[in-house]
Formats: sequence, structure tokens, C-alpha cells
Amino acid sequence: MSRALAVLKSSHPEPGGAVTVAMTLLAIGVGHRGWAILGVFAAVGATQLAVGWVNDWLDADRDAATGRTDKPVASGAVSRRTVGIAGLIAALTIPLLGLPFGPLPTLLISLVGVFALLYDWPLKSTVFSVVPYLVAFGLLPAFVVVALPGHPAPPVWLVAAGALLGGGAHFANVLPDLADDAATGVRGLPHRLGATGSTIAAALLLLGATLTLVFGPDGPPSWAGWAAASASVVVLPLGWYATRRAQGRGVAMFRAVIVVALIDVLLLIFSGRVV
Repeated sequence: MSRALAVLKSSHPEPGGAVTVAMTLLAIGVGHRGWAILGVFAAVGATQLAVGWVNDWLDADRDAATGRTDKPVASGAVSRRTVGIAGLIAALTIPLLGLPFGPLPTLLISLVGVFALLYDWPLKSTVFSVVPYLVAFGLLPAFVVVALPGHPAPPVWLVAAGALLGGGAHFANVLPDLADDAATGVRGLPHRLGATGSTIAAALLLLGATLTLVFGPDGPPSWAGWAAASASVVVLPLGWYATRRAQGRGVAMFRAVIVVALIDVLLLIFSGRVV
């Protein structure tokens, strides 16, 4: 693996890229055009790069202790110092990328970066670990809307849906790493609730996001909205039932949660003009 590729992999490109692309598509949907689309992509991307790099910088010892050879720092593909410097540069870039949109959008995207980094430290190992996800994911669509010409206020339902989606993503994202995290002393809210509790929390939060995106906008829900809500209501119980039939193995429920998360992201992206 080349050094550049190792640095990129240390940023957690899959989830970070997914969030960046989703917010960029939302920007197009709410009416951004031209350079503003690229600006949203860059500003949101900087928040995701910062939180990913700082996470791997902080977790280097933990990752090495649990044999995480998939992590470039733990495997020796890139130095911890390099990843830390990359995270610092990305974090300092966030407000600069917000400036072309004006003071309020700059403040919002800066707060996204601050709360994302607060998850890395010190909230990751506390009962408040979900708070940065709720706040940062609520502020992301707010930034996208406020960055429009005239700086319109974001609708409450859009902010709420983003927060619920972020909270659900936190519980779903931690599920595969519960054992490794517990072995190295990480005790966030998902670890305190356990696999079953975290799965239920993820499902309820994501279902809440679905219903908010379907019923929040003015006017009656669209047929696509009804279909999304129906699918979410059906998929989650089926995942729970399959998990019980498998004698406690949570794979089916985890997959059901991911399906609902995908539905929520699509609803968010295609929410259309919100002002």
C-alpha cells in the first residue's frame, strides 16, 4: 500500500465519503448551483476527513493492541504523526471552506467539525457518545440550507431527521466493533446498552428519521414516502424475527438497520426544495 493510499484509508473514506456525497446531493436538491455545490462538497468533506484522521491518531495504540491490521497506522503503513497532522490541517480548513457562504454557514459547519471531534475525544468512551452524532448530523443539513442565497432558515423537520439519522448511525456503526472496543476500555453508550440494546436503539432512531422525513414536509406524503415508511416498518420487525430464529445472532437485524438507514439517506437526498 502506498503512503498516500494509507493516509486516505486512515480517514475512514467509506462512511466519510457517504456522508459527503449525501450532503452534496442534498445541496443539489435544495437548489445549490455551480461553485456552491463544490463548496458544500469540500466543506462537508473536510469535516469527515478531520474526524476520521483524528480518530485513527487517537486510537493508534488501541488498534495495535487488538490486532487491527486493516488500520494503516496499526499496521505500520503510515506513521501516527502523519495522520495526526493531516487531521489537524483538515480541522483548521473547515471554517475557511465555510467562509464563501457567509458567517452563519461558517459557524454551522465549524460546529459540525467541533462536535465530530468531541466524539473522538472525550465523549467516545462516555454515556454521552451519541450526542456528537445527534448534533453534527442535525447541523449538516442545516448548513446546506442556510448556505443558500439569502440564508433561509432550515425546516425543523429536516434538522430533526438529520439528528435521528446520525444517532441511529452511531449505534449501527459501533455494533461490529463492540467486542474490540470493550477489550480496550471503550465504554460509550452502545457498549453500555449491549448488542441487543444498541440494535433496538438504532432501529428506533432510524425509523424515527424515516417518519420525520415522510410526514415532516408540508402537504400530504408522496407515494414514495408512503412506500419508504411501509418498507421501514416491515423490514425492522422481519430483521428482529430472523435474529430470534437464528438464536441471538444479530446479523439479520443489523442488515435490517442498514436497509432502513439507506432508505433514510435516499429520503433525505430527495426531499427536494425545502424553502
